[in-house]
Amino acid sequence: CLITGTASGMGRIAAKSLAEKGATLILVDFDTENGLAARDEIIEATGNNSIEYIDCDVSSFSQLHRLSHHIHEHYSRLDVLINNAGISHVAGLIAAKTLDNARAEMETNYFGTLAMCRSFAPALRSNGGGCIVNMLSVLSRVTLPLMGSLCASKAATLRLTQGVRAELTAQNTTVIAVMPGAVDTQMTKDFPPPKMPPKEVAEAVMEAIETGTEEIYPGDMASGLSQGLAHDPKAVEKELAAFLPS
Repeated sequence: CLITGTASGMGRIAAKSLAEKGATLILVDFDTENGLAARDEIIEATGNNSIEYIDCDVSSFSQLHRLSHHIHEHYSRLDVLINNAGISHVAGLIAAKTLDNARAEMETNYFGTLAMCRSFAPALRSNGGGCIVNMLSVLSRVTLPLMGSLCASKAATLRLTQGVRAELTAQNTTVIAVMPGAVDTQMTKDFPPPKMPPKEVAEAVMEAIETGTEEIYPGDMASGLSQGLAHDPKAVEKELAAFLPS
């Protein structure tokens, strides 16, 4: 299993859940110090020594090329790809002083995910299809203006997920969109509660991989918003419109 964004937060917890199941893991992040610490912590906690950490910024073509080459050279198969790497600058669309944060979010959240899917779809195909998991957010379905540019990047990645799913159906690759509400990680440290424990999201991801469920909304916030969007999407949009950037 190859998983990105493992130095902290959701990626770290998901990696530990997979290690507990005995998976061989390739952990990827660009934060070397915390990435190595996460690897060592997971090995110590689970007793699973089949874990490697590799430095890679998924928004860098050259680094991604090296990652792909390394995995091709050193691993005989790839069954699961989890695209968890993501950034959030908690910025509005008009209120932001420049486009820099919005561009950075798109580079990592959208283009980074797309590049990972393109790089490793052939390896999944060669081993029967496997599974791609894209860690998104319920905010891929509706915008919270407080972080409007993040929502735009996640919405784009949801469309990406659906397109990749269609293209990879013939090679028997399951493509899963994970859309929780606020998860209690460093990325959401300034976001008000309630926030979902990351372990609960990880458990939902493991279940989705096992069952082949294509879209999941872990937690009460996400499932509630999903139901609201199905019933009255304009009402949900107007409710969230009150949360404006400062």
